[in-house]
Amino acid sequence: MSIGTKIAWDDTVLPFQLDNTDMRGRVARLDGVLSGVLKQHAYPASVEALVAEMALLTALIGQTIKLKWKLSLQVQTKGAVRMIATDYYGPEKEGEPARIRAYASFDKDRLTDETPFKQLGNEGYFAILIDQGDGTKPYQGITGLSGDSLADCATTYFAQSEQLPTRFSLSFGKSMEPGVPEHWRAGGIMLQQLPKASPLLKGAEHVLAQPEATADEVEENWNRVNFHLNTVEDLELIGPNVTPTELLTRLFHEEQPRVYDAQPVQFGCTCSEDRVRQSLSIYSAKDIEKMTTPEGTVTADCQFCSAHYVLDPKTVGFEAENGGK
Repeated sequence: MSIGTKIAWDDTVLPFQLDNTDMRGRVARLDGVLSGVLKQHAYPASVEALVAEMALLTALIGQTIKLKWKLSLQVQTKGAVRMIATDYYGPEKEGEPARIRAYASFDKDRLTDETPFKQLGNEGYFAILIDQGDGTKPYQGITGLSGDSLADCATTYFAQSEQLPTRFSLSFGKSMEPGVPEHWRAGGIMLQQLPKASPLLKGAEHVLAQPEATADEVEENWNRVNFHLNTVEDLELIGPNVTPTELLTRLFHEEQPRVYDAQPVQFGCTCSEDRVRQSLSIYSAKDIEKMTTPEGTVTADCQFCSAHYVLDPKTVGFEAENGGK
């Protein structure tokens, strides 16, 4: 694969379905997205690895949501890494990129030499939230931490909350190509067994024409496809030698993979001065006074992109918005 082809697949999510089985999936490759997320912070390597894995899961899962929707993944724990939060913003219009942002909070003094997932400890939860916009009630699903990775947590979530057998195969790490600055790359495949005529086959133009499969046939198909997925290698997932379409053909040619339009993704944060002012609008002048720095300003920092906002305390709060009344 040429460098131009590799770059063309970077920061994309490719949806597909397997025509000979009732399965769908996505292939994702992230490069600039991870650079945008991680350069905002000086995370230790183990925290960077967790954020990279979470961002990759967010891209794979988020591709299924509709335009303008927002999908969030969250992990809350009592371990050294207390929180990981990611957001996926659906494109404003067809053909436009989706946006991903992420951050983590952690106690540096409690980090150990154990694997990144061990930094989460044994107590906590993994959550998926979907915001469909104004006037709707956000959907939320929660499961406990399980397995040996965040991908295992997501697999458990889909099995328990959605009753959908789901499998992830992920690879992520620092790229050390000659002549290229060291940076994080990630790639992965998400595979799901779906019921016939499932509404989750969003965007599918082809209606599966296979006869209704028996329970034994469904299980056999799932096991066979997973057997093939087990043969995938890390370098096939993150490049630079195999394109996602070539990978799908190698893994699942017997299942006749059908691909759809790739969804571009990019790093993007939604913070702004207006949003900061809106968040402060619930406070009184006395509350704002308590937030005022010795320099006579009110400051706020975005946890996702590290943007720093400096405001005049006289211009924020509900009393300021009401003309000081």
